[in-house]
Amino acid sequence: MEENTLDLLSSLPDEILGRIISFLPSESALQTSFLSTRWASLWNTVLVQHGTTEAAVTAISEFLTHFDELNPLRQPRRLQYHFGKGSANILLATIAANNKLHMELSTGKQEFQKQFDWQLGLNHQSLTDQPSSSSFFVKTLFLKSVGFQSKEAVSSIVSNFQFLESLKIIECNGLQTLEIDSSPRLKSLTIFDCPQLKSLFIRSLKLRSFRYRGLLPRLLTENHFNLKDAMLDFRQGPCDNSFGSNDFDPSLLTIKNAEILTLCKWTFEFYRLKELWWIDNSSEGYNSDALISFLKLCPALEQLFVTVDTKSYSMPITTTYSKKVARHSKLEHLKVVKLVGFTNEEDELLLAVHLTKLAVKELLIIATADGICLRSLVKVHLYQPKLNQTHVKYTHNYKFVEENGDINELCVNHAHMGL
Repeated sequence: MEENTLDLLSSLPDEILGRIISFLPSESALQTSFLSTRWASLWNTVLVQHGTTEAAVTAISEFLTHFDELNPLRQPRRLQYHFGKGSANILLATIAANNKLHMELSTGKQEFQKQFDWQLGLNHQSLTDQPSSSSFFVKTLFLKSVGFQSKEAVSSIVSNFQFLESLKIIECNGLQTLEIDSSPRLKSLTIFDCPQLKSLFIRSLKLRSFRYRGLLPRLLTENHFNLKDAMLDFRQGPCDNSFGSNDFDPSLLTIKNAEILTLCKWTFEFYRLKELWWIDNSSEGYNSDALISFLKLCPALEQLFVTVDTKSYSMPITTTYSKKVARHSKLEHLKVVKLVGFTNEEDELLLAVHLTKLAVKELLIIATADGICLRSLVKVHLYQPKLNQTHVKYTHNYKFVEENGDINELCVNHAHMGL
């Protein structure tokens, strides 16, 4: 008997499919978009509107108000709003699961972006003062490619998100100065790849996660907040040549108690932390002195990740780092080390040996140059020369051997890797 392969479920009308999806949790409901092109088309329906820059606020507000989490296909979850002269500017808003909203701006032209300053104020009003008929509240917001012509509209839109807890700003070309005045609800702030950003001012009371990638701007904070998760990926270097060591001081107060930290060697300072991703440079030959000195001041460190990136910014060496540190000379809690990107195996082995001497416990040290072939550090017996030999080549009592098993399960990546 021939098997019946007819997909009866997909042949149902849109209204019935939408009703079926409404009974699923939001994450599971979105996964139905991968079943077939028929299901994908249900989720990818776009509402297209044209209007003025000023009317963009109303358009987004109505778009969110009409969205029903209990019946997510009743209205489109994507809005394409054209505004500005000749409707050249486009705002694409997409509603995602777990109260997420993605907003991407484009001008339709590849011309140079005009430089601008941006003051972004988040909602400070009491929640009881802002009733809403919508069942959807934005808690996580992604802003991409905000520019000079769209900043005012975006600021007005964002000011209405009274439940916002997480904000991510990426690829805003032309942005020179950014001032964020947030409500106590904001717990997470991410700023990635804004190449012209030179000044960043953050006014926040409860921020617990701050992730930044790009040139190091002049960072100012009005309030003291203790970050648990801090990513300071400044491998591109400072925003200008006049940047002094004191300009980095405001960052120290915010990250000194971080438990998860990403830090570049050239901004070297010391902190108390449990997980460290250290991004290094080997353009002039690898030197681990700064890292070793730093680690001696990290008594709570449990996991260490060292990445050698040949493209990372390298500050001219003007000082030396002492290996004799009076406080916390041993790492009592260090368990796992992962070395990535070393092109010289001797440098890799020397660093591994240094780390074994610093640690109290036996370490699991994993190394990989290509991200695929994994090797672990093991002890080997020293060569014992015969009595009549006068010249003996020095050999380490450690070596790296390839691992056939999935050793990566014992050494998961740092929380900031892969972002």
